[in-house]
Amino acid sequence: MSTTSHPEFPAARAPTGSAGTRLVVVRGNSASGKSSVAAGIRGRFGRGLAVVAQDNLRRVVLRERDRPGGANIGLIDTVARFALDAGYHVVIEGILYADHYGEMLQRLVGDHLGVTRCYYLDIPIAETLLRHASKADREYLAAVTERELRDWYREHDVLPSGIETVIGSASTLHDTVDRIMCDTALSELPARND
Repeated sequence: MSTTSHPEFPAARAPTGSAGTRLVVVRGNSASGKSSVAAGIRGRFGRGLAVVAQDNLRRVVLRERDRPGGANIGLIDTVARFALDAGYHVVIEGILYADHYGEMLQRLVGDHLGVTRCYYLDIPIAETLLRHASKADREYLAAVTERELRDWYREHDVLPSGIETVIGSASTLHDTVDRIMCDTALSELPARND
């Protein structure tokens, strides 16, 4: 990872969140379970937890291809910081390739004043293909083929800083959500009631 900063991410950023906020980053290849993990955390926690989904911001909001220096990188950073500063806990989830998003994520992690935990869902390509084939959305299955999955797949694309906990395919969705809830102490915090 380059030590020079992108123009979108100046070298000095303001701290974000508070000692009481939680920031969770869940990365991994397509069909590794990232969205399900984020939904599981939100389902268990309740109100007061923002899910910042790369696919939503990049594909839906901006309709942008995934590329180095893309506008979605800054948008993910901005949305996460806004939610943390408003007192929300935040889960960022997406493929978030290390070479495209790593610098932004590491800066955000460094700037966050509360508890931060990062996870990489390390699922082999064979399991990725099986999980993808089991999706109920037929339109998505027709649009995203095995070829695309293989083209997008990056084996063990962890951040070089070692800030991520690697979770393998043996961990069930329930176990992964339990682990993150425990690691972050979200299981001990109250949901918002507003």
